[in-house]
Amino acid sequence: MFDKLEDILLRFEEIMNQLSEPDVAGDTARFRKLMKEQSDLAPVVESYKEYKQAKQGIEDSLAILEEESDEEMRELAKEELGSLKARVEELEERLKILLLPKDPSDDKNVIVEIRAGAGGDEAALFAAEIYRMYVHYAESRRWRVETLECEEIGIGGMKNVTFMVTGQGAYSVLKYESGVHRVQRVPETESGGRIHTSTVTVAVMPEAEDVDVVIDEKDIRIDVMRASGNGGQCVNTTDSAVRLTHYPTGIVIYSQTEKSQLQNKEKAFALLRTKLYDLELQKQHDAEAEARRSQIGTGDRSEKIRTYNFPQGRVTDHRINLTLYKLDKVMDGDIQEIIDACIAADQAMRLSHLDEEG
Repeated sequence: MFDKLEDILLRFEEIMNQLSEPDVAGDTARFRKLMKEQSDLAPVVESYKEYKQAKQGIEDSLAILEEESDEEMRELAKEELGSLKARVEELEERLKILLLPKDPSDDKNVIVEIRAGAGGDEAALFAAEIYRMYVHYAESRRWRVETLECEEIGIGGMKNVTFMVTGQGAYSVLKYESGVHRVQRVPETESGGRIHTSTVTVAVMPEAEDVDVVIDEKDIRIDVMRASGNGGQCVNTTDSAVRLTHYPTGIVIYSQTEKSQLQNKEKAFALLRTKLYDLELQKQHDAEAEARRSQIGTGDRSEKIRTYNFPQGRVTDHRINLTLYKLDKVMDGDIQEIIDACIAADQAMRLSHLDEEG
């Protein structure tokens, strides 16, 4: 590990030197690439420098204990030694986490697809609430949300909704939300007061760029038509809705959220690229079964990940056995505690998996 850290430190210093060169500043693409690499390496370098300082502090404290006869100085050195040893252990764990292989998609924007599952209208209502939960969470992170597709029902629910979240590291955070979300509550339409269970499925996909997926024009059929639907927040009545059909996979994309046919077409192709890219990622996940077992629910869309129990005001994440009694806040977008716990559990499992391999 420490040989790797020394290499990273040398590379970081090399990048800093290159960034100060006049010819690099004039090359926008190269400058941006170096700045990105510098930003990625900075947390590792800062922690490693602090680790080296703490190790040097331990040596200095031990030297004082060997050479110093003054009892007060020796006590101070002992206190400092204990504190530094604890700090070294913390930094070693942090460095192990920072050196874990990074998901190449972590820095990407995401496209989130929410679909009502079992439960009819109640599932559609809950899908709309889950959508609003993510919108509020994204807003708290100052990320931008753009709706791509939506099918609403007249009572305020959504059969499905697809939206893009644009923001630094969006996929690294939201990827833990993929799976089946279950709600337990008494529906407003239920006169008997019985608790019903409904589900929605959430799929979080990294946004695909042009370089990630190449789409052959002959594999696509493009249809243009009038927009339809119940109106509301997801539909503008226009004559410029676009439907894409991808023959090889059977994927159909329908985009009608913009007034411009060109904009709807761009959105439809962006969503198609992402779905095709996601298919490839899923194939890789399936091929790397062992790697998937060392992660916390970032691939299996059929996995029941969370239950929202309204009568008891609790939210339970089944992957990490976490239960919080703050359902109202969670539904209002306060999901950071859950996400942080998923990230920590994922890192712990991956570290354990590396130790087993080692």
